[in-house]
Amino acid sequence: MKNFTTLHSSEPSFTVSELNRQIQQLLEASLPSILVEGEISNLARPASGHWYFSLKDDRAQIRCAMFKGKNMAVKFRPKDGDMVKLRARVTFYGARGDCQLMVESMEAAGEGALQAAFERLKNQLQAEGLFDPKHKKPLPTRPERVAIITSSKGAAVRDMVIAFKRRFPLTELTILPTLVQGESAATNIRRQLERADVSGHFDAIIVGRGGGSLEDLWSFNDETLARAIFNAQTPIVSAVGHEVDFTIADFVADVRAATPTAAAELLSPDVRNLQQKITHFEHLFTRRFEQTLQQHQQRLDFLIRRIRHPKERIEQQQQRLTQAQNGLQRALFSQLEQRQVRQQYLAQRLAAATPLKTVHAKQERINALEQRLRQALSHTVARKQDRFASLAEKLNLVSPLNTLSRGYAIASKGSQVIRSVEEVEPGDALQVRVKDGVIDCEVK
Repeated sequence: MKNFTTLHSSEPSFTVSELNRQIQQLLEASLPSILVEGEISNLARPASGHWYFSLKDDRAQIRCAMFKGKNMAVKFRPKDGDMVKLRARVTFYGARGDCQLMVESMEAAGEGALQAAFERLKNQLQAEGLFDPKHKKPLPTRPERVAIITSSKGAAVRDMVIAFKRRFPLTELTILPTLVQGESAATNIRRQLERADVSGHFDAIIVGRGGGSLEDLWSFNDETLARAIFNAQTPIVSAVGHEVDFTIADFVADVRAATPTAAAELLSPDVRNLQQKITHFEHLFTRRFEQTLQQHQQRLDFLIRRIRHPKERIEQQQQRLTQAQNGLQRALFSQLEQRQVRQQYLAQRLAAATPLKTVHAKQERINALEQRLRQALSHTVARKQDRFASLAEKLNLVSPLNTLSRGYAIASKGSQVIRSVEEVEPGDALQVRVKDGVIDCEVK
């Protein structure tokens, strides 16, 4: 080692700027890009958007700068006291003789190891088929009972309850409180999930919490919890963190919701859309009912026109009987006239032949025939009258008027005849027709 022995030494000397430039070249050449862990202190965020802070441990510290274009990719908002891991370049600012780190990326300390563990478990479960879409259960269209497994004090449960009340307040919600962060959180969540699934009471289950870092959400990356979600018989909706956050529970669940509010919206139909559908179907049913009623009314009118009153039918039968009697009388008179003509003809022949004995015999024969004819005519008329009386009696037996005279009645509502108790309801007005009039009644 050489010492300064004289001011007139021949050894070359550096200026301060040359020395600092030499130091800068050596540092930046030997440490192009490094990983550094430490605690943030003296963090400043000026209007330019750049970050300036110190990174320290228990024995030393170094200045750091992270420009706006780099810090926009950081997934969390750092603060003083946070332990972080930095990817940085060592720089030396010669004008002040300061050494600092130019930060390229930043993550919470330990997050890299967590991310690696996350990827290992994800690949393992994916290889086992736990993420296969063929195992996903469809969500119910309008679930009546929904279980929410989350922290009872967080904003997530409040957002989900508000969304259900706003969209479909008839849904029965059951909050199953659980830890969502910490060592025992995964076990607590799994037990609540198995409890809700085994009960068979719920149509769907929501498992979730609000946003946070990878470490905050780590309980939802537990393997036993993932397998419990996969084995559940009830449809599971995972609603962990924000839209950019993904956990193992999201991949195993039947449906992944971007946020807790989105999970509530997936399981709650919009009551306004339901009301519109109900109104539409009500109008459609009314139109079809009116068309059917009109068709049946037309059919009823047609049948009423075809129905003839028994009195009218009796009158027609009476007319037919009268016509038959008149025809029979005309036929008998015609036959009688023919007989008389024949008799006169024979009498003339007899008179011409003058056989008195024969004449008398023929006369007696004629008288006998005439008697038989009259008897036959009388018998025929009697049979026809008996037949008519029998037909009239049968017709009277099937007449509704005769039925009413035996104490029966016909109940109707408007123009509709009542055939069953299922066609009336309490308060309906009915008309009851009896033998001699109509009684207005009310169904009690």
